[in-house]
Amino acid sequence: MKLRKFAIGLAVLAVTAAGCSSKSTTDEGGTDANGVKTGPGVSEKTITLGALTDLTGVYATLGKSITQAQQLYFQEINDAGGVCGRKVELIVRDHGYDVQKAVGAYTELQPKVAGLSQVIGSPVMSAIAKNVASDKLLTIPAAWPSQLLKVPYVQVVGGTYELEMINGVDFLVKEKGLKKGDEIGHVYFEGEYGESALAGARFAAEKAGLTVVELRIKPTDNDMTSQVSALKSEGIKAVLISAGPRQSASLAGVAAAGGFNVPIVSNNPGFSPQLLGTPAAKALEANFYYVSATQPASAEAPGMTKLVAAYAKKYPNDVFDGGATFGYVSAKVFGESLKKACESKDLTREGIYKALQTQSAFDSEGLMPVLDFSKPGQVGTRESIVQQPSSKAKGGLVQVGEPFTSDAAKEFDLG
Repeated sequence: MKLRKFAIGLAVLAVTAAGCSSKSTTDEGGTDANGVKTGPGVSEKTITLGALTDLTGVYATLGKSITQAQQLYFQEINDAGGVCGRKVELIVRDHGYDVQKAVGAYTELQPKVAGLSQVIGSPVMSAIAKNVASDKLLTIPAAWPSQLLKVPYVQVVGGTYELEMINGVDFLVKEKGLKKGDEIGHVYFEGEYGESALAGARFAAEKAGLTVVELRIKPTDNDMTSQVSALKSEGIKAVLISAGPRQSASLAGVAAAGGFNVPIVSNNPGFSPQLLGTPAAKALEANFYYVSATQPASAEAPGMTKLVAAYAKKYPNDVFDGGATFGYVSAKVFGESLKKACESKDLTREGIYKALQTQSAFDSEGLMPVLDFSKPGQVGTRESIVQQPSSKAKGGLVQVGEPFTSDAAKEFDLG
């Protein structure tokens, strides 16, 4: 295996979601009886949103959780009367983490929807980004590379991969004893996800005087034995991983079995509580840390208890995880934007996007940090929460320390 050192410093589902009443409008746009401008995806009785998710591919667990949480939110908003006299309907398409399939699904959904409340996958977002901008379709990706911050009509909810890795390296230095001159490994997916996370790791390492040993993998690489062997031989003091839950479990399990007991830090979305039901559970609980902008289900945030209870009631056989938290928050971001667009009497795609930008202090009742959507092209938060797997905790994670923004994360230029 070729190691690359980067030396720095010293070296179909649908749910139906109904404010002002309407009498007549069409999907082609116009003005209803109450003077509300409408556009694609807005009819007399419904506001239709779309979701391009992964229910059968590498992020199937994440996709299921996000989708179910969004369906829960839109059901709640419908039960409370909906938006502008209309129910919100969510049309879901599974792309299985296949870019070509996702592009086809986008082409099919685009004329029917007022926005996309979910798009899983950096490769998928990259493929449809120009279309999203030209179609003026507000889109919330379940992908966090900084490149998306500059795409018109795309709203990143949370931090970015770069910021999560920067804060993760800061955690390793301050809490795990890493010092100048140490080497850290970074196992990462090829493509925007991994490359974005790697950029953050490089920046943080430079600030701390560390060396990054880089190992790029594919989403189809599920066995991390060779990667662990290579890193162990290099005398690595800690490992970063920016991949999927399967890769995280393999890395932790193989490392522990070989006596390679170093801290492992993953950024979102590299962990799933379902991993605690695998042979890797003990290793994950001992050495694995997860960095995200979402609170763990075990947190005592005001909104978390309500969400966990509501999710359990609607989906009693499913595990609550960080995907559910993100899905609910992102749906709420879209829901609040629709409400504000209604107040402005403009439910066109442009009107919904403008309504999003009126929210400079979006409050999710503690599910995530307060988010600022008023500055297009800027990230909503640079804050991260470090978490550790625990089979005894709700959602399989417990918070380690307080939410924080490292000095390096404050300095990092997202471009």
